[in-house]
Amino acid sequence: MREWWHWSRQLETEELGFAVVGVGRFGTAVCRELLQNGADVLAVDFSERAIEELRQQEPSIEARVVDCTDEDAMREAGVLEMGTVVVGISEPLEASITTTLLAKDSEGSRVRQVIARATSDLHEKMLKRVGADRVVFPSRMQGERLGLELIRPNLIERLELDDQTCIDEIKVPDDFVGCSLRDLNLRKNYLVNVLAAGPAKRLTVNPPATFVLENEHVLVVMGLLDDLQKLPKT
Repeated sequence: MREWWHWSRQLETEELGFAVVGVGRFGTAVCRELLQNGADVLAVDFSERAIEELRQQEPSIEARVVDCTDEDAMREAGVLEMGTVVVGISEPLEASITTTLLAKDSEGSRVRQVIARATSDLHEKMLKRVGADRVVFPSRMQGERLGLELIRPNLIERLELDDQTCIDEIKVPDDFVGCSLRDLNLRKNYLVNVLAAGPAKRLTVNPPATFVLENEHVLVVMGLLDDLQKLPKT
């Protein structure tokens, strides 16, 4: 089961922004997905070459060369001011672990959650011991998916039909609870079509306009990516 954070905590972390430490293939994918969804992103890496390559791919990103094992450098770069830090470093392991510890325990850090990349079960255990809130394996979760989950915390699943059109399964946003589909009129107000709604294991396909959404219900909606991203996130 996926772990979802309390909505108020998620709102705070989004307002504070995201830092991605380590911009290899995984970290770059996280940055790209966050940027595409309008997030405030700071990317850092000890490699000047990696930062330059990222700037060439994403000219608008704020990217800096930083020694992520140096607390003063992390603070000066602004990493410790971000609500969420994604540690995308794979090796050396000491750098990954130290970065996670600094983000969580540095004096005055505003970081609310650290999501760290692991390369082995032992690495995962060590990251959790120094404070990682969540550990991911690139083989199990690609960077694009992680970026999407961070910016859309109520997204359960997404099926991409083409470059512009998707089907999203989402947890019903708080603002929608107690409302009927007629009240919400998602087709008019958000330009998306409702395919199904209800409890996750007992979905009603093509629900009637009188269908009332409840807490813990899910919605399956189809539309253009830009329109789907305008739906409430919590």
